[in-house]
Amino acid sequence: MTREAVIVSTARTPIGKAYRGAFNDTQAQALGGHAIKHAVERAGIDPSSIQDVIMGAALQQGSTGGNVARQAALRAGLPTSVSGMSMDRQCASGMMAICTAAKQIITDNMDIVVGAGMESISLVQNDHRNKFRTADANVIARSQHAYMPMLQTAEVVASRYNISREDQDAYALQSQQRTAAAQAAGKFNDEIAPMESVKIVVNKETGEQSEQTVKLEKDEGNRPETNAEGLASLKPVIEGGFITAGNASQLSDGASASVLMDSKLAEQQGLSPLGAYRGMAVAGCEPDEMGIGPIYAIPKLLKLSLIHI
Repeated sequence: MTREAVIVSTARTPIGKAYRGAFNDTQAQALGGHAIKHAVERAGIDPSSIQDVIMGAALQQGSTGGNVARQAALRAGLPTSVSGMSMDRQCASGMMAICTAAKQIITDNMDIVVGAGMESISLVQNDHRNKFRTADANVIARSQHAYMPMLQTAEVVASRYNISREDQDAYALQSQQRTAAAQAAGKFNDEIAPMESVKIVVNKETGEQSEQTVKLEKDEGNRPETNAEGLASLKPVIEGGFITAGNASQLSDGASASVLMDSKLAEQQGLSPLGAYRGMAVAGCEPDEMGIGPIYAIPKLLKLSLIHI
C-alpha cells in the first residue's frame, strides 16, 4: 500500500529584520535549533524517533555552513543518533527540504522526518561573505545573466511584463495592510515560537555599539502606517527603475520547521495532520527573470497531479 506523508506540527521563529533587528547577532544554528525544538515539542514525539532532519538555506557559509541542518538538530537538543542534511535551492530551499522529508517517508520508509528552512542574512550576507571566485566564466558564456542579482532581475521582470511602479506600490500597500490586520487579529500566533536574543544596537550619532536583550514575539518589519503617498514618494534603488525600499521585500533572519510523519503512524499516535504531501515540480527559466519561475513550475505540478484549475 502506498505510504502517505503528513505534517503533524510546525513552529517558526518570528521574522527578524536583518542587520538592525532582534536576531542581528544570533547564531544561525540557534535560529534553526529553536524552530526544530518547538516543532518537535508540539508534535509530542520522542526526539530519538526522528530519523533525519532536512534543512534548507540559500547562503551556506559562516554560521550557516558545515551542514547547518545537523548543527541545528544538535542545537535543538536532538540526540546524536538523528542525522541531518542541508539543501540549497535558493529561495525554495525550505520548501525543498519539506518535499525531501516527505519523499523519505514515502519512498525510503522513514517514519518521522523534520523538514525546515532557515536564513541568517545578518551574519552571512555582509562584509565577511566569501565571494572568492564566485563566478565562472564558462557559466557566463553559456548564460550571460547567470549571476544577475535579484534587484536587477526584478527590474527586468517589471519592464518585460509591464508591471508598473503604481501596481507594485499598490500591491506593497495591500501587503502591509494585510500583515497589520493579521498581526492585530493574532493570526500568526499559533505558528510562532517567541525567541529571546541579544541584539546589537548601533548609536547613529557616535557609531558606538551596545548589547540589548530582547524577546521577539511577532514578525518585525510591518509598517501599519504605510500609505500610498509615502510609497509613491520613495526614490527607486536604481535610477529610472521601479523597485524601491517600500515595494521590495526586506532582508530577514529566521527559521521554520515542520515534523512530517507517516500517516498511519500519525493516526496511531492520535495526531491530527495539518496537511499532506501531494507532490512537487520544478522548472528552469532565464536567469534574468528568475522571479517568474512559478509560472512554469505550477502548470507542471498540476499536470503531474492531474489537477485542473
